[in-house]
Amino acid sequence: MGRSVHSKPYKDFLALMIAARERAGLTQEGLAERIGRTQSFVSKYERGERRLDVVEFAEFVKAMDLDPSAVFAQFLRHAFDDAPG
Repeated sequence: MGRSVHSKPYKDFLALMIAARERAGLTQEGLAERIGRTQSFVSKYERGERRLDVVEFAEFVKAMDLDPSAVFAQFLRHAFDDAPG
């Protein structure tokens, strides 16, 4: 599996993160404010222009008042459903 931000698992991850932000009732600007970043920073990762590392992932999810372990478990349950193995 490649490390591309264009891989299916990474696109699934981004969709999950966007959906989580929207369910939390946050705009990109609102999330950016909570994490002390700019709206363009949030936009770039949501569009796949920038990879989100594990520390940033936890920071973002906690800013949405969600449990990083639960969000990551949700990702794992769905992202690799079609993967061979």
